Amino acid sequence: MSQVEAVVGRVGRAHGLRGEVVVDVRTDEPAIRFRTGAELVIEGTGQRLTVARTRWSKGSLVVAFEEVTDRTAAEALQGRILVVRVDPDERPDGDDEYYDRQLRGLRVVDPDGMELGVVVDVVHGPAQDLLVVGTGDVQRMVPFVRELVPTVDLAAGTLTVVEPGGLLDDAAEEAR
Repeated sequence: MSQVEAVVGRVGRAHGLRGEVVVDVRTDEPAIRFRTGAELVIEGTGQRLTVARTRWSKGSLVVAFEEVTDRTAAEALQGRILVVRVDPDERPDGDDEYYDRQLRGLRVVDPDGMELGVVVDVVHGPAQDLLVVGTGDVQRMVPFVRELVPTVDLAAGTLTVVEPGGLLDDAAEEAR
């Protein structure tokens, strides 16, 4: 079965002299994705990195990789995106949880099945996640909450949006 790449972090500054780096975590599962022995890939290069150890320091994840043994090598990684290869059917543990990669590309439909747009991205906000929905040449943000998005059907490639007037349609907003 083919695998897909999922972004799990972005390498920040070097930390100390022994090759450790601070990682801006981009996964809800850092304990799994950055466990000792986990294999990560630098996006776009195919270069593999093996997690030697991790620790949290002042709210930041500090990672040491087996292949990075000094500060110079750690500094060379700054800004690189870290990905893992995963089974495309892999799902988070919760029933109503999805990986961003599973939501991108889903057709957005109303309760009657009329197509409203396509999910082009997911933005993680402090209060809730937002779906970025492309509607023609415009992109709209839809809060990813059950009241507005009651159904996600990965098999059908759709998610249903119960649209309060104007959320995805300017004409509905202007009619109010």
